[in-house]
Amino acid sequence: MNAPVPAKAHLQVHVCVLLWGFTAILGKLITLPALPLVWWRMLLVVLALALLPAVWRGLGAMRARRRWAYAGIGALVSLHWLTFYGAIKLANASVAATCIALSPAFTALIEPWLARRPFDLRELLFGLATLPGVALVVGGVPHAMRAGVAVGALSALLVAVFGSLNKRMVEGGQPLTVTALELGAGTVLLTALAPLMALVPGFGGSLLVMPGLHDGALLLVLALACTLLPFAMALAALRHVSAYGMQLATNLEPVYAIVLAMLLLGEQRQLTGQFYLGVAIILLAVFAQPLFARRRPVVHPELLATSEAKGVAD
Repeated sequence: MNAPVPAKAHLQVHVCVLLWGFTAILGKLITLPALPLVWWRMLLVVLALALLPAVWRGLGAMRARRRWAYAGIGALVSLHWLTFYGAIKLANASVAATCIALSPAFTALIEPWLARRPFDLRELLFGLATLPGVALVVGGVPHAMRAGVAVGALSALLVAVFGSLNKRMVEGGQPLTVTALELGAGTVLLTALAPLMALVPGFGGSLLVMPGLHDGALLLVLALACTLLPFAMALAALRHVSAYGMQLATNLEPVYAIVLAMLLLGEQRQLTGQFYLGVAIILLAVFAQPLFARRRPVVHPELLATSEAKGVAD
C-alpha cells in the first residue's frame, strides 16, 4: 500500500502554483517594459543562486559542451519570459495566462520530435481540442489586445521547445546549477537584444536605469518569492507528491492567474463572456489530458524555475 501524501506537501504544491499564477499579476503591476522587467528578474535570480557554493561546484563538474547546450536553452527561456510579459503589456494578465495554457498542445507536437519519442495520439487530440477555445478567446478580446494573444501563443510555443530540449538533457547537471546557467545565459542574450528592442512598443527599455522603489520592490518579490521560493518548495513537495498529482495541481496556474487578475486588476471589465467561455474550453482540455495520458515520473525539475509551473510532469 502506498503511503499517504502528507498534507504539508499538498499545501506546498498549491502555494507554489498560486505564486506562479501571481507572476502574471506582478508583470502588469510593474511599470517597466517587458525587456527590462525580464532582465532584472533573471539577473536577481542569478545573483541569488551565485551565492550558493553548490551551484559553482555543479558548474565546475559540468562538461563545456553541456554548459553551452544549457546556455542555448537559457536563450529560449529568456525569449519565453520576454514574450510572456510582452503579452501582458500588449493585452493583460488574463490573456497571457490563457495563452500559456496552450503549451501542452504545442508540446504534443514538438516534444516527440525533439525528445525522440513516438507521437502520442491522445496528446495530439487533446491539443486539437483547445482550438475552439482559442478561437473564442481571440474573438472575445478587444481588437487592440489581439497582438498580445499572438505574442502569448508564441510564448507557449517557446515553453514547448525549451521544455522538450531540457528533457533530452535531463542528466546533465543539478537543478540549481542548470537554472543558474540558463538564466545567466538568458540575461546575457537580453542585454545584447536591448538596443534592437528599444523602439518596440511594450518591449524595449533601458537596462541602465535603476527601477524606482515601487518597481524595485515588486521585482524582488517576482525574483525571490515567485521564482526561487516556489522552486525550492516544489522540489521538496516532489519527494511526496506524484508527477500526476503535481500536474493536476499545476494546471490550476492559469485559473489562479485569471481569478487574481479579476480580483486585483478588475480585468473582467476588459473582456467578454466569449473570452471566458474559450478559457473554459482550453482549461477543460488541459485538465483532461493528465487523466488519460501516460503517467511518467518527474525527471527534469529544473523546469520549475524557468517556465513557471509548466512541464513539471513528463
